[in-house]
Amino acid sequence: MLPSNRKRKATDELPDLPSTKSQAILDPIGLLGDRPTTLRTSSRSRIGTEAVRPVKPVPSRPPLASSSSANTHNREVRAGSAPPMKARPLGGILNGKRTVPDANQAKTTTIRTASSTSSRTLTPVEAEGLGQVKQQVSSLATILDADRATVADLVAFRSKVEGELFSAKSSDAETRRGMIAAADELDDLKRRHTRQMQDAEEERLRKERELRTATEALSGAMDDLTRERETTRTLKNALSERANSQLLLESQVAALQAQCSALSSEKDAQASSKSKLALNLDSAATRIAELENELRDAETLRRKLHNQVQELKGNIRVFCRVRPALREDPPLLLIAGARLTFGVLAHEKNSPEGLAPLAFPDKQEHKDIVVSRSTETAMGAMRDTVMPFSFDRVFEPQSSQADVFEEISHLTQSCIDGYNVCIFAYGQTGSGKSFTMEGGATDDSRGMIPRAVRHVFTVSEGLKKKGWSYKMEGQFLEIYNETIADLLGKGGENTKHEVKHDKGGRTSVTDVVVYPLRSPDQVQKLLALAQSRRTVHATLMNERSSRSHSVFTLRITGTNEGTGETCEGCLNLVDLAGSERLKDSGAANHKDRLKETQAINKSLSALGDVIAALGEKAASSEKHIPYRNSQLTYLLQNSLSGNSKTLMFVNVSPLGAHLNESICSLRFATKVNNTTLGTAKKQAARVSS
Repeated sequence: MLPSNRKRKATDELPDLPSTKSQAILDPIGLLGDRPTTLRTSSRSRIGTEAVRPVKPVPSRPPLASSSSANTHNREVRAGSAPPMKARPLGGILNGKRTVPDANQAKTTTIRTASSTSSRTLTPVEAEGLGQVKQQVSSLATILDADRATVADLVAFRSKVEGELFSAKSSDAETRRGMIAAADELDDLKRRHTRQMQDAEEERLRKERELRTATEALSGAMDDLTRERETTRTLKNALSERANSQLLLESQVAALQAQCSALSSEKDAQASSKSKLALNLDSAATRIAELENELRDAETLRRKLHNQVQELKGNIRVFCRVRPALREDPPLLLIAGARLTFGVLAHEKNSPEGLAPLAFPDKQEHKDIVVSRSTETAMGAMRDTVMPFSFDRVFEPQSSQADVFEEISHLTQSCIDGYNVCIFAYGQTGSGKSFTMEGGATDDSRGMIPRAVRHVFTVSEGLKKKGWSYKMEGQFLEIYNETIADLLGKGGENTKHEVKHDKGGRTSVTDVVVYPLRSPDQVQKLLALAQSRRTVHATLMNERSSRSHSVFTLRITGTNEGTGETCEGCLNLVDLAGSERLKDSGAANHKDRLKETQAINKSLSALGDVIAALGEKAASSEKHIPYRNSQLTYLLQNSLSGNSKTLMFVNVSPLGAHLNESICSLRFATKVNNTTLGTAKKQAARVSS
């Protein structure tokens, strides 16, 4: 590739060629050709470079001698880059042909002309033409010399052009190599461009996805904006309402500020009053502490005085209760030999012997009962016998369960204070012992056991204010044929229970279930369970005669955190089996009933012996107490001794048919009432490990 300045230099070095007009003058016969002599050049522009089309080198030629050599010269000139020139004949047209004259031809022409002139005389026209020809020949000779000079210049120019052509070829080779490198670079650029286009396409797709996402987000934002605008309108409306409300509130604030100033003055007055009240509160707190100490002292004194009152009443007391006559007697089992039949007795008031002659002369203190009886002497005369009995309290037939419990509630209080208490019901079968102790299904007919438990819970709840807290436990036992059974347990009949007494005065029975008691209703359910398991059978004296002794034991443990005192009491509520005669009950004809009656009478006789021995021991301390003669007395040893308070209910039937048994029960109760026990001792609670 030639640089642009080199191209200009090569062009400047070209010889000045004759113009078209000069050629017509110099070449009148067409020797130099029809076209002006020019140098063909061409240029290409590729990748910012210019190239000159290579010029074919013009070979050197011999001097022009003939027309054939002139034509050959013209062809060679056309093949090169020099402008082509067409040779014209110098002699014009001779014999109808165009010829190019040379030196020999000119000489031949001159000789022929001279010979022809000498042979004939030329006409003027021919002479004139010949003169013109001579002029043309001289002109052509001049032109030929000029052409020869031009040809010499052209040959020199061709040599120069050939050198430049070689340089141009070398430059063209370098240009081709550059073009190949440029093509490779172009291919690389195309590949990079393709990758960039792919990356751009992926980027465009990503941007389109982002655009769609942004469009969706924008749509959501527009929806949110619409909602926010709606909310804004709502808030503006609310704000206007609030503004109105604010005006109203400002007026109210002004009114409240006025009230506040009034209250501030009132507050100052109350502050001064508060300081006075604080002083009064301190003095009141001091007074309360003093009163609490006095209350604790008073509670201790109350317990002491209450115990003294109970001791003055006697540590063993006897209450008598006469049951009312029933409207209808329930059907009874009549035993005739081994055959059992049912029968119905008449109304108790209309019974063959009627009601027993019982009188209650003491209408003030209700302590006396008088029994009248008519007997036939050996002479056949009738003799009236009046037998008065006096007890700590006598309850007439119209007395309610609440009246009875009101008298024994003080003993229940003694159990809470830490003393052992034993309450048992004694009497013949059918005299109302079970009703007195267990009661009926209604609230008014509840017996002594549920009422005592409810009273214990009520009193213990009230003593919490004085710092006392209590824990209660209960068990229910049955003594049947001198065997102890657990009415609340799940053991079988073969389970053997033993009674144990420790040195601290606590009685326990092995393998029995002891329930923690938390409410009176729980005790009611336990009583119902025990009643369903207790042994009862029908006799001539009672359809549901209890054939065993039942013992409900309630243990109460109390603690006072303020004084550090502890106490433990035990309340035994005993429903004894009914005393009966074999001939009256009809048990002699039935093996099991006979055995039950013998066991019942034996245990009741042992109870009488223990009470008699206790009375004799008061006078003589060496007297032996036969507690072990019966399971009943051994179980109640700590409750019958001088360490407890004992109450016996003697239940009496109002029927005349039961008068003899009623008199026996009253005489036994009188014997117990005349017995004096020692002073009861308070039981301190033991700390369980």
